[in-house]
Amino acid sequence: MQFFLGLDGGGTGCRAVLADRDGRVLGRGEGGPANINSDRDGALAAIMDTAGQALDGRAPGDVAACLGLAGANISGARNWLGPMLPFGRVRVVHDAVTAVAGALGAGDGVVAAIGTGSVFSRQIGGAVETIGGWGPVLGDEASGAWMGRLLLTLTLRTQDGLVEPTGLTLAVLDQLGGPQQIVGLARTASGADFARVARLMLEYPGDPVAEQVLDAACDYVIQAITRLQGGRDLPVTFTGGLGPIFADRLFDRWNQRPARGTPLDGALRLALEMAQSDKA
Repeated sequence: MQFFLGLDGGGTGCRAVLADRDGRVLGRGEGGPANINSDRDGALAAIMDTAGQALDGRAPGDVAACLGLAGANISGARNWLGPMLPFGRVRVVHDAVTAVAGALGAGDGVVAAIGTGSVFSRQIGGAVETIGGWGPVLGDEASGAWMGRLLLTLTLRTQDGLVEPTGLTLAVLDQLGGPQQIVGLARTASGADFARVARLMLEYPGDPVAEQVLDAACDYVIQAITRLQGGRDLPVTFTGGLGPIFADRLFDRWNQRPARGTPLDGALRLALEMAQSDKA
């Protein structure tokens, strides 16, 4: 293979980087959401568009590609997606794998990747264990999607007199058009749709309902990381769009380390490892 492509695809967007065998970046691309579990056709289109931007006319048959995709662990994409792609060699992994490769390199530690979705991983001696990442309906706790869904639930509870209305809940009702419209939205909402609702919390810092949502999210993050620590004192790295929020709120819990790189860096690193395996 002459070229190596790393691609990071999630519920918010898709990013790709192309490099030569020496790791020199030759091209980049950006595209739309690429959650292969919730929208297979849309994700495939985003992947091809984003990769095409990075290749910029180069033959895909000359490319070894590693794709880190949200939903790859529960969609079976590692088995069926590869044959649908035009690359000379391809490896499809859960985006948690590329998040760890980017954040930790070959080092030991725990990675909490929290954005539209969430997944928690531990790497020790190169072996990776992952928990969570079960998608926006049954999992993705502490993620933007999960927090947005909980915010809508608490907003509806204000209508039942079970939760005291706040500036945030009144804003949610105003922007979405009322309780019936909230219920209608929830019937078809994607994880990204719920995550957009959660962004309203940023406009109401200290709001009691926002704090209730964040406290519930932090409780899960603590539980997940404690489970992965397993009694050790591993450094913890927060990644993803919401990672900095939890890193700040939980700053005194663990020895925190900044990420060495992004999930996209991790995807490229794993793609380049294919060159090393060719030499072996």
